[in-house]
Amino acid sequence: MRVVIQRVSRASVSVDEKVKSSIGKGLLVLVGIESADNEDDINWMVKKISQLRIFPDDEGVMNKSVMDVEGELLVISQFTLHAKTKKGNRPSYINAAPPEVSIPLYEHFVEALQHASGIKPGTGEFGANMQVELINDGPVTITIDSKNKE
Repeated sequence: MRVVIQRVSRASVSVDEKVKSSIGKGLLVLVGIESADNEDDINWMVKKISQLRIFPDDEGVMNKSVMDVEGELLVISQFTLHAKTKKGNRPSYINAAPPEVSIPLYEHFVEALQHASGIKPGTGEFGANMQVELINDGPVTITIDSKNKE
């Protein structure tokens, strides 16, 4: 499981020119699921994201989590995070999980993140052409891959 996390002052996702979800201060989490992912990857990633201290404290040091600042979460599926670009100019997505694998894992990830953080995440629409708008705060952007835990 690969994620790109962006600390945002606001973000939204639209499908067919209609806003599906929007948040204020919080985290925009782009999630790519690969065929080898399982519940261990979800549990590890959820713990990492919910406890990630990337919001400033009173001294301006990134020392608070999204829960500490009573922030919001927006979780968007994005299979292109598993693009392979080694050969040629057209990315290969061979490692991205097919929908019958990725949809249940994505839904479980969203539920587990809500349970761990106490924050109900906004979501996009799996498989849809989505437009994501955000104001990256900082900017702070972090990538995490559950296959690189060590």
